[in-house]
Amino acid sequence: MALKHEPTAPYHSAQGALRVLETVARHSTGVTDAELARETGIGRERLTTLLRMLRREGYVEQTADGAYVTGDALARLSSAHRHEEALRDQLQRTLNRLRDSVGAAVYISRYVDGEVKVTQYADGPATPAVNEWVDFRQSAHATAVGKSLLGQLDHDGRRDHLARHKMARLTSRTITSDKLLLSRLEAQPPTVPVLDLQEYAVGTVCAAVPITAGSAVGCLALSLPVEHAHRLRQAADTLNRNAAPVLLSLAI
Repeated sequence: MALKHEPTAPYHSAQGALRVLETVARHSTGVTDAELARETGIGRERLTTLLRMLRREGYVEQTADGAYVTGDALARLSSAHRHEEALRDQLQRTLNRLRDSVGAAVYISRYVDGEVKVTQYADGPATPAVNEWVDFRQSAHATAVGKSLLGQLDHDGRRDHLARHKMARLTSRTITSDKLLLSRLEAQPPTVPVLDLQEYAVGTVCAAVPITAGSAVGCLALSLPVEHAHRLRQAADTLNRNAAPVLLSLAI
């Protein structure tokens, strides 16, 4: 199965952060931001943003004299022992922060063995998760998550998925024509969030952005009650801008 890869802004941020992290790790006694700028070739302004993100995620720490050293989160993720558990914990902390900054329930989803799978999410009393009234594996045609994942497959991969899953009408807004859905997926720019405006469930709107690491297809999504639909695009843009830490965790 071929994938359609067009790197997004979060992907470039994660790549830059990885470069900074590798440089910090080489300097066991610490490295200054001036040395980091020189060794990585990353401009000061961008470097400051990346370092802020790395500190927030616990990947780097600053010593008393201002030098940067690797942080606890990196040590936990770099250890082969219980890596999966450390990754889940790290992603959950990031998702909790994202939920609070976008004011919506947020989800990580992957396309695994030909199926849509929501692997982790963060919700709360003020940010309820979507009620999965129809199995997400059967409803990729109607959800932002499903459409974002299908959009990252090639044409044959999409056709294969739709051949295995009947496109049921879940609400009056659900697209049930595979021809229409395929043409929409084809026209969707990878850098623009995919939206679900009450196509999966009446009363809920969603948005999803791709987080593609290596050959794995994934996405980051959010859901809002329909009375907050006016916030959807802005929340989706915030989600997209803040997707880099998720990509970074998956890449380490």
